[in-house]
Formats: sequence, C-alpha cells, structure tokens
Amino acid sequence: MPQGASLTRIGQILQRSQVVASVKAFTDAAAGAGLADRIQPGTYALHRRMSAGAALAVLGDPANANALTVPEGWRALQVYAAVDQRLALPAGTTQRAAEQHATELGLPDYAAGNPEGLLFPATYSVTGETTPLSLLQQMVHHGAGEFTTAGLDEGSGRLTAYQVLVVASLVQGESDNPEDMAKVARVVYNRLAKQLPLQLDSTINYALGRTTLHTSVTDTQLDSPYNTYRAPGLPPTPIDNPGHDALAAALNPAPGDWLYFVTVRPGDTRFTDSEEQHRKNVDEFNAYQAQHGSPAPGVAGGSPSASSR
Repeated sequence: MPQGASLTRIGQILQRSQVVASVKAFTDAAAGAGLADRIQPGTYALHRRMSAGAALAVLGDPANANALTVPEGWRALQVYAAVDQRLALPAGTTQRAAEQHATELGLPDYAAGNPEGLLFPATYSVTGETTPLSLLQQMVHHGAGEFTTAGLDEGSGRLTAYQVLVVASLVQGESDNPEDMAKVARVVYNRLAKQLPLQLDSTINYALGRTTLHTSVTDTQLDSPYNTYRAPGLPPTPIDNPGHDALAAALNPAPGDWLYFVTVRPGDTRFTDSEEQHRKNVDEFNAYQAQHGSPAPGVAGGSPSASSR
C-alpha cells in the first residue's frame, strides 16, 4: 500500500487485484471498524476473493507493520521489490545484494547461485537492523528447513531435488487451488514420461517477465529455454517461489492418466487424457472469457489462446 493512500484508493487497489469485490464494501467496513487511520503503507499478502472484513483483519493488524510477508508464487524479482519497499530502499537495492552476495545467501550447490524457488513464502520479522541480505538469508534458511521436512532432499523417482523444486514452481504458477495442485503435478509428470512438451503458459510468462493469461501463437515461438512449447522437458530453473501445497503436490502427485488441463472458469479446472475433450474444454474457456474477461490461471497441452493452431 502506498504512503498516504486514502481508504478509497486502498479499496481500488484491492479490487483491481481481485482481493475484494467492492470498493464501497471495503471502505464502509473500514470506517465502521475504525481502521481508517490504522492501515500502514507497505506490502501485504492477501488472497483473492476475500471478504472486506478478512482483508481488513490483515491490513489492520499492527504486527504486519513490523513484518514482510512473501506470498506463494512470487518471483524473486517481486520479492526483491517488496524488500526494497519494506525497508524504504531505492529500487534495485535488494536485487544487487542478491547478485553481489550470492555466495552468502546459504543457497544449496544445485541452485548455482540463483535464489529463484528458494525464497520460501512466509512472514519474516523486520527490525531497524534488518538488511536486504539478512532478509534473503532468512528466507533461504527457512526454506532449507521446510524442504528437509517435506523430503525434497531425497528427490522423487528419477528427478533430482532441484527438478522437483522446478515442478513445484510450475504447479504453483499454474494453479491457485490446493485441491487441484496434485493433479497439475501429475499432468506434468505424465507429459514428461511421454516426452510431450509441457506447453505451460506460466513458463513463457516467466521468460517475458509478465503475468498475462493470454498466450499468442507468436509467444509460443519464443526462443527461450523457458518456452515449454518448444524446449523439451523442464525449464532450467524454478519460475517462482512455491509454497507448502505446491511442494507437497510435486512430491506426492495424484494418481491419474491426465495429459491436459484447463481452468475453464475460477474454481472449475478440467483434467483429461483426451485431446478432443481438452479442446472442448478450451472452447468453454474461450466462451467464458469472451463473456467475462477475467480468466483464472491454468492450462497444459496448449494455451486457450494458441491451441487452435
């Protein structure tokens, strides 16, 4: 939240981010709860489709003013920007610290100095002595413990620990519903086993530094190791920082023969092993998108925007 933002401005930010449905409901609830002057500037972790009251509970909690929360699925660049903002530092300060002090972050050897995927989503304390490097070290250290507890160090089947982490990041990037994540992981593993390209839009978005849900035919021709429409197998690194649910899904995928999935509408993800059925599901997605214009993430086996080629 920016410095000096009014309740209406905060409500607009939340509505645009799909956290709350109504600016008026948010401002009315904030005024009624006496929180108009208690929301501090900074970065907050909020879920989509929260009630106004639930969002206010997070924004109005004084503890959150002394902490930085890294949500599941943030990319390293988003984490860096949030640290800069939380510590009131010039943009780019934390990224430079990560690059110049990579050997001091405590990264495992397999990361080759790249913290993507290893900045574990959680809430971290911030004091007057906190520095960008110390915050990043907290995230990496906390993640190492979480990975050990989950069993990541042992890998999964023929995949190394790092490859499983990459899969977890794909699952996180493709699904925001914990109930679907284990199925998404299974689709990834099934396509790898059959040597089919993953065709995940989230990887193209990562290569292009964007978050759009529309992938064009031109996008699928991108010359990048992260373009899973062209490059075989997994991308070379994680594409975000996955949380508990995505990690658990990558380590314990659901049983099934699915090769395709598409989120037709929010809360309705269809999984199938039939290309014909998948195309029908994609048609439903396109019809919903034409009417509502606000798709949910999630597609494998060809983008809804590009799969008709």
